Amino acid sequence: MKSIFTLSLCLSVAVGANAQFFSNSKESKYQFKEITRLDASPVESQGRTGTCWSFSALSFLESEIMRINKLESPIILSEMFVVRKAYEAKAKKYIRMDGRTNFGEGGAFHDIPYVIENFGILPRSEYTGKKKKKEVYNHGAMFEKLDSIVKRANSAGKGLQSEWIAAYNNVLDEGIGMLPKNFKYQGVVHTPESFYNSLNIDLGNYVSLTSFTNHKMHEKCMLEIPDNWLWEESYNVTLDELFMTTMNALKSGYTVAWGADVSEEGFSFKNGIAIVPAEDAQIRIEGEDNKNFSDAGADKYSAAFLTPVKELQVTQEMRQEAYDQKETTDDHGMHIVGFNIDRKGRYFFLVKNSWGTSNYPEGYLYVSEAYFKLKTINVYLHKDAIQDQLRSSLGL
Repeated sequence: MKSIFTLSLCLSVAVGANAQFFSNSKESKYQFKEITRLDASPVESQGRTGTCWSFSALSFLESEIMRINKLESPIILSEMFVVRKAYEAKAKKYIRMDGRTNFGEGGAFHDIPYVIENFGILPRSEYTGKKKKKEVYNHGAMFEKLDSIVKRANSAGKGLQSEWIAAYNNVLDEGIGMLPKNFKYQGVVHTPESFYNSLNIDLGNYVSLTSFTNHKMHEKCMLEIPDNWLWEESYNVTLDELFMTTMNALKSGYTVAWGADVSEEGFSFKNGIAIVPAEDAQIRIEGEDNKNFSDAGADKYSAAFLTPVKELQVTQEMRQEAYDQKETTDDHGMHIVGFNIDRKGRYFFLVKNSWGTSNYPEGYLYVSEAYFKLKTINVYLHKDAIQDQLRSSLGL
């Protein structure tokens, strides 16, 4: 499977004999007809970190930069530059709020425009966040030190003191690396700010959409998840609008960043598929997911992952109940780069993950319409990818 994919010009099922079919595993009877597959950078691994939000959002922006600038190959951005700047900012917010806000490795898609607009961005080649090229990302020990420094500073009650800020940054220097002030990229000397300007992308054009009935429809609402430490807002739309907007984006040549719950039995990265069986699928689980959902997770075994099964018809009410009862939680960020149709005519999104390429679809998985509708937290996309009528209703 190639790392860079080209846009299919055929946007309907009428692709006929030229259509390509794919499957989620060698033994699977699922057959997915590729309808749209858009440009994406190579799959990466977030390692043992809770930084999926940076990997998925930057993968999304890399696709956008390719689309906007009509590039044949991606400009790979530094996930760890964004992570470091977010870690710095959330520590200061934690202190300002007397510890009454979330402080952790997790984040949200809004973190990326916040960091890039305020601090710029680096290419990954200039800031990998690794001491050795083949090193696996692991922020566990480093974040324990950061947490300890921030908690002690908060207990002292003296605010943003230079002493603890220096100690905090020293830990980041050691764990992720010191930040360069200037660097040369393709023969041009840049700062992080000038490099951002060279990418020809306006982050003011991107919005978050969600769908929950505890807020008014077609208005902005705060995304009520712990990792939304910036307290940024999303536009609230109906479930059908959320799904159709994602489809419209893909058909129109725009990829979509996707925040979702991946703790469900029907989500199996190792099997390359995410589904919501209508009946007991007798899914056997061995092992468990790690706390950051930063690897392939528990082993899951079920005939439903290999043979197409009937899925639940997900409603707005069903979705809301799962959210209210904490059955749907904010776990993981990924990147939707296309959609397929199976033999039964059902839609499956093609999703790029950040858990490496160990599964059969080489880092990707197929996510059913039912799973998307039930388990999506939010999507992040270019406002022009939203259908005209909804965009008008949202005041965009």
